Amino acid sequence: MYSPQIQKPRVLSVSQINFYIKSIIENDGSLQFVLVTGEISNLTVHQRSGHIYLSLKDSNSVISAVMFAGNARRLKFRLENGMKVICRGRISVYEPSGRYQLYIEDMQPDGVGALTLAFEQLKKSLAQKGLFDNAHKKPLPKFPKTIGVITSPTGAAVQDITNIIRRRFPSADIVLAPVLVQGESAPEQLVRAVNKFSASKIADVVIIGRGGGSAEDLWAFNDEQLAYAVYNCETPIISGVGHETDFTVCDFVADVRASTPSAAAELAVPDRQELMSYYFKQKQYISAMLDRKIKTAQLRLENQQRRMSASSPKLKAEQLEKQLSAKSEKLTRLMNAYISDRENKLIATKGKLDGLNPLNVLNRGYAIAEKDEKIITSSKQLKDGDGFTVILSDGKINAKVCGE
Repeated sequence: MYSPQIQKPRVLSVSQINFYIKSIIENDGSLQFVLVTGEISNLTVHQRSGHIYLSLKDSNSVISAVMFAGNARRLKFRLENGMKVICRGRISVYEPSGRYQLYIEDMQPDGVGALTLAFEQLKKSLAQKGLFDNAHKKPLPKFPKTIGVITSPTGAAVQDITNIIRRRFPSADIVLAPVLVQGESAPEQLVRAVNKFSASKIADVVIIGRGGGSAEDLWAFNDEQLAYAVYNCETPIISGVGHETDFTVCDFVADVRASTPSAAAELAVPDRQELMSYYFKQKQYISAMLDRKIKTAQLRLENQQRRMSASSPKLKAEQLEKQLSAKSEKLTRLMNAYISDRENKLIATKGKLDGLNPLNVLNRGYAIAEKDEKIITSSKQLKDGDGFTVILSDGKINAKVCGE
């Protein structure tokens, strides 16, 4: 009768079991390239090694995960607990603990782009630290002598900036700090250029920027170290990165944000033609105001002279002297008139008296006399002692003839 041979169970160690399970999982091709979505929890970032340990969970299950430093350095955004992500990686077993886990090679935010999320995270962090505050922004000089430019020496931006500055304000000098404006080495070169301008103070204002491009092309201007370099720069900085719709962290930290590199150049220097027109109008305005002030001052001076003349002691003395002279002349005229009138009256009285003098009458040889009602018309007919009464022609005076 056949009796089946019963195999004796093989005794395996824990390490053998874990190794066996690991080999099964790693030989399963479907587990070597997986995309897993879930919510981050139990996040731990080792500062020394740079490795990231976390768990991904959904409403029913949890899986452990790890992202080694080499892959973690390529992350554009900062991981946070509760963030929903999509991870690409492989499933394997960590033999020492016998725990299988997801080894993450790449990670993207679920529902939003990695660069967009990274940009928003960095912007929020820097804003909370005060790097965007207007109180820290420096004013631009009105008439800069030297313009610093941080951009690629071969790009169109440097040509646009140079042409505009030469046209608008040709007296300004331009100092170029040539740098890469995209790629892994770009942030470091941008930071170094900003620090050089800050330390040397060779420029009165600095333009940093580049032409347009994709979000990846402009990403060097979203570097955190560059943000701090721009914030701490002693020289005012104008950021002109990309096109008008493009925004970078550098734009928010800079003292002035321009929509394009060309716009940055226009903000950096004044327009010579506008200045000439402005100062010509100012000259006309000042000349008109000066003429008006001179005329007003002349009128005030004339009025003041009139008032001073009216109250001048000398003028008063002259006026009094004239008044005194006029009164003296008037008094003289009045005195002369009075004297003349008195003389005339005296002459008239004398004439009357002379006319009443009997001798004068007799000397003239004309008289009217009556004696015993006899009229004698000639004094030659009178004799002494005849006793005639002499009557003058006006009949007023009677006189006795000698011999009465």
